[in-house]
Amino acid sequence: MFVPLYDYNPLRHVPRPYVTYLLIAANVIVYVVFQSDLVLQIGDRAANVFGMTPALFGPGANLPVGYVSLPEELTLVTYMFLHGGWLHLIGNMLFLWVFGDNVEDAMGHLRFLAFYLLCGIAGGLAHYLSARSSNLPLVGASGAIAGIIAAYLMLHPSAKMWVLAFGRIPLKLSAMWVLGAWVVVQIINLLAKTDDDTAWWGHAGGLIAGAILILLMRRPGVELFDRAPEPARVDRPRVEP
Repeated sequence: MFVPLYDYNPLRHVPRPYVTYLLIAANVIVYVVFQSDLVLQIGDRAANVFGMTPALFGPGANLPVGYVSLPEELTLVTYMFLHGGWLHLIGNMLFLWVFGDNVEDAMGHLRFLAFYLLCGIAGGLAHYLSARSSNLPLVGASGAIAGIIAAYLMLHPSAKMWVLAFGRIPLKLSAMWVLGAWVVVQIINLLAKTDDDTAWWGHAGGLIAGAILILLMRRPGVELFDRAPEPARVDRPRVEP
């Protein structure tokens, strides 16, 4: 519904969101090297190796030999660095770029990295519980991004941002409308039980994990639901009569 472009929300505790930058770089590099066929030329096979396949966690999984070469538990981490295509990658990284820096600012670098991974793992587990017999590998950072969305919404609901509504109409809105609409879309799709390729329960798992973890992992003194930052004041020179 809304494509975020830029938020008016300066950092307060860290000079640069280095972990956010590194996560974006890691996701792009993994896609180029393992999935784009520009380097290793293994394409879709990367998802079979590094994606999280729910059926592998259950007893008596009947999957092709060599379908996975990693311990099943490890794929709960590796799956979130794979994507289903350039648009999937760009969409997730855009949300990480716009919202990740302020969540990292509220936690600190190492805690933010742990937060990101834990939200992604929670999303993977939620997808597993909703589709235990599926032999389709789950890929994408959406669970981790959902956790960041929940944290940002609880930290800075009044922050202003520019978005593209329906992908084409530029608007300046508050985070509560932009991210609140995203949450509503997830709930609608869960209730509608849409049969598509989107792991809606994975989004829900990351969202719930992010809402809980921000309560525990934010810096001491960082308040929830703060007001939008005041614009910088520019003093005009006085003109003597």
